[in-house]
Amino acid sequence: MAAMEDVLEVYHRPHDARFPVVCMDGKPYQLLSDARETILMSEERPVRKEDGEYVRHGTCSIFIWTEPLRPWRRASALPRRTRIDWAGQVKELLTVDYPGAEKVVLVMDNLNTHGIASLYQAFPPAEALSYAKRLEIHYAPKHGSWLNIAEIELSVLGRQCLDRRIDDIDTLNSELLAWQSGRNNGGGTVKWQFATEDARACLHSLYPII
Repeated sequence: MAAMEDVLEVYHRPHDARFPVVCMDGKPYQLLSDARETILMSEERPVRKEDGEYVRHGTCSIFIWTEPLRPWRRASALPRRTRIDWAGQVKELLTVDYPGAEKVVLVMDNLNTHGIASLYQAFPPAEALSYAKRLEIHYAPKHGSWLNIAEIELSVLGRQCLDRRIDDIDTLNSELLAWQSGRNNGGGTVKWQFATEDARACLHSLYPII
């Protein structure tokens, strides 16, 4: 309960450019191509391709970062999802996306790669410490990934961009960049409605009786 209420309180902070609230999530992605070429449409017949067979070209990982109170998100694909990969994404967040922020308030799932120790594996101690000082980390509780707003963005991404087969990571990153630009330019933000008081009322059976 404490972890859930901690995240809910973070979501109800007013927007502050010095301390932006950013959510992060990721997902594995299979690189696939069609086993058979599409039969193009003509005046006499529609496009024909419906075939369940595909060719597998390996896997990669998609990272997504989003600031719910501002129309901003960044999506990219990397070959792996290691501690070093996560640390590199954090460096980009702090030095490219939010260079002027005093601290980035980061909400994410509590995976073993998502931690300050990963920064020290990726960078010299002084550099790792400089990044750690600019992070305020809040972990979504176990089995509570629905509390991570970045998961909403992943769902939108899946419907709008990943609803077809993509066979190489360069093409995937081009598609992610196009999706990201369109979504950011569209001005969409997230206004989180579920508050701590709602949790205590709706999930009262999960709280200890004192």
